[in-house]
Amino acid sequence: MKIIKILTVLVMAISLTSCVSKKQYDALNLNYKQCIENIAERQREIQDLKSANSGLTSENNLLKDQNSALKSSLDACLSNTGKGSANIDKLIGEINASNSYIKRLISTNSKNDSLNMALSNKLKRSLDNVSDADVDVKVLKGVVMISLSDKMLYKSGDYNVLPAAQEVLGKVAKVINDYDKYSVLIEGNTDNIALNSSSLPKDNWDLSALRGTAVAKILQTQFSVDPARITAGGRGEYNPKTTNMSVSGRAENRRTEIIIMPKLDEFMKLMDVAPVKN
Repeated sequence: MKIIKILTVLVMAISLTSCVSKKQYDALNLNYKQCIENIAERQREIQDLKSANSGLTSENNLLKDQNSALKSSLDACLSNTGKGSANIDKLIGEINASNSYIKRLISTNSKNDSLNMALSNKLKRSLDNVSDADVDVKVLKGVVMISLSDKMLYKSGDYNVLPAAQEVLGKVAKVINDYDKYSVLIEGNTDNIALNSSSLPKDNWDLSALRGTAVAKILQTQFSVDPARITAGGRGEYNPKTTNMSVSGRAENRRTEIIIMPKLDEFMKLMDVAPVKN
């Protein structure tokens, strides 16, 4: 509401340009544009938070359903007088262990989501001077995804990274190195325009894979990202973000994605933890 009031005052001020100097008008116009940009940034952050919250809500509901099923089993056990107290004690122990497991899982998920949001915001700030059309950073399904346009990274049909792109990759590498407990997945993607050549790259599969590994090598050799954390590959034309029927759509599909996520072995350990009796 405060921002809306400020914008209202700015709009009224701009409408009275005949009563102010050119310098005052330019200052008001600059403030107005900055307010619009700030609102857009806040809206993007709100949308990211809504996405993270939606995922947590779904997981929480699933765990509640599991807990409810265990409680139903307990009720059935209590109503059956033929069962011994030992079985009841065992079931109560399982319910208590399940409740403890649920709390640990929710706590871990909340911590991961908070870290991912902080990582995303740090990346956005470090890449603030890069064109939005060339770089897109978002939190999606529990991971941080950086989408880089092909025109910023490579020449058409080529997989060698352009020197001008290394500044952006350096900023990304800085954040990756700061979050050294995360894994890094690099995926090359193309549009569906056929690429036929007798030498590499021979087709879109080759091109996407070579682009993914080219970025991986830059991160490793020039910015000291641990190669043991990196997985690189290509998805060809088979993972489009939008339609290939338009020039703009094909340009959006030709991208390299850097996905930063919790290490797989740590995630699997969490999923393998069975509730145990306290």
